[in-house]
Amino acid sequence: MRFTKMHGAGNDYVYIDARDRDADWPSLSIAMSDRHTGVGADGIILLRRSDTAHIGMTMFNADGSEGEMCGNGIRCLVGYAQEQGVVPSDAATVTVETASGMLDVVPVMDRGRLVRASVRMGAPRFRPEDIPVDVRGGSAVLGYPITVDGHTFKISCVSMGNPHAVAFLDEEVDDVPLHEIGPLVEHHPLFPQRVNFEIANVVDSHRIKARVWERGSGLTMACGTGACAVVAAAHRHEYVNGDVTVALPGGELQVRWPGHGDAVLEGPVEEVFEGEWPDRTA
Repeated sequence: MRFTKMHGAGNDYVYIDARDRDADWPSLSIAMSDRHTGVGADGIILLRRSDTAHIGMTMFNADGSEGEMCGNGIRCLVGYAQEQGVVPSDAATVTVETASGMLDVVPVMDRGRLVRASVRMGAPRFRPEDIPVDVRGGSAVLGYPITVDGHTFKISCVSMGNPHAVAFLDEEVDDVPLHEIGPLVEHHPLFPQRVNFEIANVVDSHRIKARVWERGSGLTMACGTGACAVVAAAHRHEYVNGDVTVALPGGELQVRWPGHGDAVLEGPVEEVFEGEWPDRTA
């Protein structure tokens, strides 16, 4: 089985053309994602057929669980689909059917290859039942205190088609033991479907530094939906205005959200290598 490994700002996935094949995808994602015995990735992303869009997308996290969407992954998927000849390289917009809805990707080309892309990610949602988060009353969960392992965080919850909890900190995000705290927040009883957890420092009104514990994958170099969730929560707290750059360990992502309507995410697309996985484990 042929595959291509790609990443967007360090958020890396294994891409597979699954239009004419089937497999035990959850088990395959666990095996391929392993950074010691596999390819090494945050998960796998499948290129699918779609009756309503140019292409379809299905993603599995490193633990085998299925995810709704990935902002970095969807950009790379369009680049992968172009390389496979599934969508034309001169398409101004590529529509992608995902588990969280239909999304538009606008490629940025350089010498015939997709090097960046912007994605219309849909509107951030704040109602507790849309995330979901088990907090009664109110139209949004903003600055809600939770305590895990002796650390108290004031979280703001956002859905970008998948659940996010964002904590804005005065403490430097690099000093937080996110590898220990992240799984405790992910599996906190407030979140019936688990949650992605972002910690963030507001640098100024147009720049935020953040780290992400990704549901089902753990520490990640970047997260597109997470960057959008951080910016949306920051807007609700009036920490930022206009376009915002989110600096993550793997690189920078740009988010445009004026406080209403769809968030637009822009970031890089890079191919790492191609390979072949033995069918006996697929």
